[in-house]
Amino acid sequence: MPERSLRWHWGMLHVLVRDRLFWAVVLLMALVWGLPASEPLFAKLFPLLVRPVYLQEPFAELLWQHCKLVGLSSVFAIGLGSLAGIGVTRTAGQQFKPMVDTLAAMGQTFPPVAVLAVAVPLVGFGELPALLALALYGVLPVLQSTVAGLQAVPPAMRQVAAGMGMSPWIRLIQLEIPLALPVWLAGVRSSVIINIGTAAIASTVGAKTLGSPIIVGLSGFNTAYILQGAVLVGLLAVVTDMAFERLAKRVAWHA
Repeated sequence: MPERSLRWHWGMLHVLVRDRLFWAVVLLMALVWGLPASEPLFAKLFPLLVRPVYLQEPFAELLWQHCKLVGLSSVFAIGLGSLAGIGVTRTAGQQFKPMVDTLAAMGQTFPPVAVLAVAVPLVGFGELPALLALALYGVLPVLQSTVAGLQAVPPAMRQVAAGMGMSPWIRLIQLEIPLALPVWLAGVRSSVIINIGTAAIASTVGAKTLGSPIIVGLSGFNTAYILQGAVLVGLLAVVTDMAFERLAKRVAWHA
C-alpha cells in the first residue's frame, strides 16, 4: 500500500508539473498576492513615480469582485441567449428569429461605455450599470452559437427520433442539446472572455474590478498602475480560456 500510494502521488505530481492550466493559475495567484511586495522592482522600472504599486485596494479583493461581476453578468447572458436561441429554432418561434437577431446585434453594437453612460442616470453608480452593460454585451455570442448548434443537428436524426415516438421536448433534451453542446460552448467561451476584458471599464462607474488600477493609472499618469491592472486582467482571461479549452475537449470526447 505505501508503495502504491507513493506511485499515485508521484503520478499526480507529474501530471500537475505538465499542466499548463495549473501553472497559469499559480502565476495569477502569485501576482495577486505578490504585487504589493514588488514595490522595489516597480520603483526601479518607474523611478519618477512616487507610488509605483497600487495599494488602494487589495488585488485579491479586486480579483474577487471582477470574477463576481463577470460571473453574474455571464449567467444572465448565457441564460437569455440560450433560451432565445432555443425559442427561435422551434417551429412556433422561427418567425421571431429576425427580430431576436436584430435585438441581440443592437446590444453588441452599442459600446459598453455607452450603455454605462445611459444606465448610470437610471440606476446610479456601482455594480448594477456594469452588470447591465456586460449582460447585454454577452448575449449575442451565446445566441448565435445556440442557433448554429441546434440548426447543425442533421434532419435525418430528428426524423428518426420522431419516428421512435419522441416528443419535441424529449428530442430537444436527449438529442439536439447534446449534439449542439460543443458549438454552444464555443459561444459561451467567447462571451465570458469578452466580458472579462470589458469588465475592466466598469471601474469608471464605481465598480471595484481589476480595471481599478488601470483607471486610476490613466487619470494619474501612473504607467505602473496601468501595467499591473492590465497584466492581471490579461492573465485572468488566459486562465479562463484555458479552462474552457479543457472543458471543450471533454465535451467533444463525450459527444
